[in-house]
Amino acid sequence: MLLAKQELLSALAAELERLHSGAGAKAIFESPKVAAHGDLACTAAMHLAKPLGQNPRQVGEALRTALMATPAFTQWVESIDIAGPGFLNLKLKPSAKQAVIQEVLHAASLFGKQAERNEKVLVEFVSANPTGPLHVGHGRQAALGDAICNLFATQGWSVYREFYYNDAGVQINTLATSTQLRAQGFKPGDAQWPSGENAAAYNGDYIQDIAQDFLAKKTVKSDDREFTGSGDLNDLNGMREFAVAYLRHEQDLDLKAFDVKFDNYYLESSLYTSGRVDAAVKKLQEAGKTYEQDGALWLKSTDYGDDKDRVMRKGDGTYTYFVPDVAYHIAKWERGFTKVVNIQGTDHHGTIARVRAGLQAAGAGIPEGYPDYV
Repeated sequence: MLLAKQELLSALAAELERLHSGAGAKAIFESPKVAAHGDLACTAAMHLAKPLGQNPRQVGEALRTALMATPAFTQWVESIDIAGPGFLNLKLKPSAKQAVIQEVLHAASLFGKQAERNEKVLVEFVSANPTGPLHVGHGRQAALGDAICNLFATQGWSVYREFYYNDAGVQINTLATSTQLRAQGFKPGDAQWPSGENAAAYNGDYIQDIAQDFLAKKTVKSDDREFTGSGDLNDLNGMREFAVAYLRHEQDLDLKAFDVKFDNYYLESSLYTSGRVDAAVKKLQEAGKTYEQDGALWLKSTDYGDDKDRVMRKGDGTYTYFVPDVAYHIAKWERGFTKVVNIQGTDHHGTIARVRAGLQAAGAGIPEGYPDYV
């Protein structure tokens, strides 16, 4: 059916151009909302009525007559009905639909593949925090992201696969202190172990494994880092670095077993060390899109469709998690990725509005709706 549709579209463009100069470039078929109305629909008659100074239905009648006289429509189209004010509903012959079987058999694995289009797309997926092993939700993200990358590649895009590591902030500090407690001989349930609904501790058995290997002064290596444990119970920063490298290594093994590869691992920590977070905040302040209230710095995200303004910098001077996300996406744009797709979990749905609001408020020339989310 691909060949049939291409030939029909070419014939439609030629007839539209004959009716009105320039109209051929806008030739398009739509899918009818109701299957009983046909296989393809065309609204060109309604758009041409005004420039031609005619009734839309009259234009539709003339267009139908002209199209049915073309070789392509004679070969592939069974009938054209005119509905409403001038909709053309096409019903294809069975041979048009059956033709796709020959196309598939002839093209084999190249069926549907398009030529290179000199455009690139960044797809960010999995992006699991290095605070624990990958779980089945991450597996779903890996499969979905990989499939979307493969699909873009078949359509001629240059695909760049990126994994964003949240290797900075509160969760990494919690990872380090949990590892230190385990190294000191404490475990969940002990009086010294943080408890309660919002306790700053990770209770999984894997934390014990990390602590033991750190004390044994082992070396762990992942795709982008290598670190050797000092064995020092007071080396909290060393435990932080060791734990992140340890979990990065574990995640790398799972992803390799799943046959998912990435072109780049982008570190959240680099956004701070490079000054990108501070630069993004400065952009927002200079644009007049922030204000101080209750000791915190707020973003006027309601100006961009968010349901409420969002805190950017808390009273203790630390940034909320969406601020580095804004800086990260400015970096994506500045790296030349005008097309970006993020594969995220359902629990991250709330970040979409505030990240997009921050990108618009920053005045970096980024269009509305950037990035795309799945």
